[in-house]
Amino acid sequence: MKKDIATLIGGFLTALFFFFGTIGISFEWFTQDSINAFVVLISAAIAFGINLYAVYKNTYALTKKAKLQKEILERHNLK
Repeated sequence: MKKDIATLIGGFLTALFFFFGTIGISFEWFTQDSINAFVVLISAAIAFGINLYAVYKNTYALTKKAKLQKEILERHNLK
């Protein structure tokens, strides 16, 4: 899913790049290489966000409810 989102963003930017080219607008920094680099950045940001969420969900120290859950799991020898 994350790769699909990055691909859609890259496709949109590429279409925008070609649209600007057809109407005569050009930016020196807006090239196919910069679009590809941005797609890699977006992919990495999505992966980082997913990892942060996974760490948050699997860490039992951030909220009172999570601390209680950790205590119960330890009492039942499940953690």
